[in-house]
Amino acid sequence: FLFHSLQAKMSRPVQAQRLEGIDKNIWVEFVKLAATYSKVNLGQGFPDFPAPDFLTEAFRRALSGGNHMLHQYTRAFGHPPLVKVLAQFFEKLLGRDLDPMTNVMVTVGAYQALFCCFQALVDEGDEVIIIEPFFDCYEPMVKMAGGTPVFVPLRPNPPKDGKLMSSADWQLDPAELASKFSERTKAIVLNSPNNPLGKVFSRGELGLIAELCVKHDVLCISDEVYEWLVYDGKQHIRIASLQGMWDRTVIIGSAGKTFSATGWKVGWVVGPDRLLQHLRTVHQNSVYHCATIAQEAVAQGFQRELMLYGKPESYFVQLPKELQQKRDWLVQSLDGVGMKPIIPEGTYFLVADISPFKSDVPDVPNSDEPYDSRFAKWMVKNKGLAAIPLSAFYSEAHKNNYTNFIRFCFAKEEATLKAASDILQKWKQEKTS
Repeated sequence: FLFHSLQAKMSRPVQAQRLEGIDKNIWVEFVKLAATYSKVNLGQGFPDFPAPDFLTEAFRRALSGGNHMLHQYTRAFGHPPLVKVLAQFFEKLLGRDLDPMTNVMVTVGAYQALFCCFQALVDEGDEVIIIEPFFDCYEPMVKMAGGTPVFVPLRPNPPKDGKLMSSADWQLDPAELASKFSERTKAIVLNSPNNPLGKVFSRGELGLIAELCVKHDVLCISDEVYEWLVYDGKQHIRIASLQGMWDRTVIIGSAGKTFSATGWKVGWVVGPDRLLQHLRTVHQNSVYHCATIAQEAVAQGFQRELMLYGKPESYFVQLPKELQQKRDWLVQSLDGVGMKPIIPEGTYFLVADISPFKSDVPDVPNSDEPYDSRFAKWMVKNKGLAAIPLSAFYSEAHKNNYTNFIRFCFAKEEATLKAASDILQKWKQEKTS
């Protein structure tokens, strides 16, 4: 009898209820498709060019230098040289004094920073406003914390003169945004520059969000991982620098995006101690600690950039120049084949309208899957070009309103972009012949 009872299968549900309905992940599916079929991958947002020499050399020095303690634990909330230089850097950017030990925390990439924010600040039943389209982890992370996501879309206003649309043409409706704030609202998530659109929110738009946050006593989780990747002389404005916002804002940054080293997984949060103390509690009870050597190398990268701040040889000046050229090249190439790109003001990404190519991909009546998702799967399998459907960045309620767009990543080697262009050219010729 004892033997049988040991063999008996568990009948009670094993899954925690908070995971209900959030088990699917677009990246798992599309990364697998890209690995299987793609000749050219403009899907996932990572550079296929090397990180800068000064950074990889700093890593090598840290690895093989005389300080064997860099192979051991460092301070749980951030390696002292890194939090110190981040505090110095953000003092410059925000125009206020920062304490490296209480106003900065290092995380395993910006992803863990976001997770800490939602777990530490969002309670059961709290509402969190998310601006659509949004980086796809915001919604499940809010739900895992017991919160309720409330969505407000950026609405496109196409230019009348037949010009290409810009990400600036996607805007919030002020009345619609204001209507989403209530006494249940705990926080709003702001992502500027925005992934996937590449929109850089203007001072006026940020002022509107700030005013509502102050009026309703709401926190702002500000995801600024693309802060240095802004084009056409545009300026990235930090919402924490606006009146009344420092005290209620957590800023999230990423060495992966800042130094083109996404695999290092070094991120950070900057904000007031009254908020960060709760993030530290989540951090110490989840990952506890981030890789010491990567933090040491990133600290040296920032020390270099602090000395070169604003100078032409600064990586933060050079990288956006290079990426702007790549963006323009991809814009031209997509426009040339009739796929209408929306010109991004920032980030690694641009979204393009696939309407002219829809005739190639058969419609499936009564399908639950949004059209752009089917299109992207068909494109990778039949053309070898990987991209991500825009509907993946929308809530269930709104994803069927935006199914004529896909997102491309242009933070790639020139050869990669050229290969993508060749696929599109050939495809266009097949269509017209």
